[in-house]
Amino acid sequence: MDRTECPICGPGEDWDVFNPFCRACGGPLLFQRTERRRAFRKEARLPLERYADYLPLPSIDPGLSLFEGNTPLLRLGRVSQALGLTVLAKNETQNPTWSFKDRGTSVAVQKAVAMGIRAIGTVSTGNMAASTAAYGARAGLRTVILVKEDTGPEKIISTAVHGPTLLAVHGDYGGLFRKSYDLGRKFGIYFANSTDPLRLEGYKLTAFEVYEQLGNKPPDALVLPVSSGGHFIGLMRGFIELKADGLISDLPFMAGVQAEGCSPLARAVDEKKRTFTRFPHPSTIAQAISNPDPPGGNAVLSYIRTYGGTVLAVSDGEMLEAQKRLSEHEGLFCLPDSAAALAGLMKLRETSSLKSGETAVLVLTGSGLKNLHLAGQAPPAVVRADLDNLDDTLTSLA
Repeated sequence: MDRTECPICGPGEDWDVFNPFCRACGGPLLFQRTERRRAFRKEARLPLERYADYLPLPSIDPGLSLFEGNTPLLRLGRVSQALGLTVLAKNETQNPTWSFKDRGTSVAVQKAVAMGIRAIGTVSTGNMAASTAAYGARAGLRTVILVKEDTGPEKIISTAVHGPTLLAVHGDYGGLFRKSYDLGRKFGIYFANSTDPLRLEGYKLTAFEVYEQLGNKPPDALVLPVSSGGHFIGLMRGFIELKADGLISDLPFMAGVQAEGCSPLARAVDEKKRTFTRFPHPSTIAQAISNPDPPGGNAVLSYIRTYGGTVLAVSDGEMLEAQKRLSEHEGLFCLPDSAAALAGLMKLRETSSLKSGETAVLVLTGSGLKNLHLAGQAPPAVVRADLDNLDDTLTSLA
């Protein structure tokens, strides 16, 4: 049986697929680290196989994979020059369903199939919905997806095409998250939600890839958007395991970024509180980072107290400007929610949290194709032209 531990309280109980939370504090659980000898399998094709020694899986079935992971780490030349840093983007938009969620889903589905589970589900603002639907279809599992009723059409369509049971639910998102576990136990559905221990195992593989892509060393800083907190926890766990195995001596400065209109963790950090308070009346364009009551929030705050790091907030305008900058200067089209990482890095640079010449990795979590109407808020720079006068038009624009 898989044993768990709580980032806040310590060793926990056997993993319960229908109640994956600490009995003491209610926070997310992690699988206990094994003491067996571990190494990266350099010859493996799939990241899941490459890092299999670090995963709580009895075996890896390549047939369940959509070749998630192994995403590029790109140097952002113009951004680096402007900020006086070496800035790189871990481009998670190149995962099979265009977001980082595929890493966690792939591990959850591998475990579900190994355990004989026949139905998988998730509660999502959109990215995790599409990912779970795709991997569930790949594995031949019944898939049940619960999304917020205002989820955008691009995310609905990219989920629905895989044929899941798809419910757009009116009501409080936090309440929906909690209700899903009752439904799971009643109907035999494994809800692999945002802070599921297996998802966190998948997310830590991003840390391993960044370490290898940087020549077997960590970045000075790693910046990523934060909503429920699972991604932050998983990445931090990955670097902690690298340090425990003697592969790195220092952890990166981890910075989470939230939207000002929904920033419970940034507010807790600013107020130097050990726990967060639910954010009242969230309002932001960044739907993917709009959880007012993040289930992994207190674990994130605990990691920051123990290992350093921060969570800060940026405005919708700053996210849109960062999205534009990444598109026009670096050729990368990501969601405003993802571009929050760049907006946050720019704020960190202003406050001297980072020194000139240091290396910062931005985790770009989701493709801009998942929410096209936000990119269209600014009028497109399209010039109308007539075929007969095309030469003159180009001359006038030179």
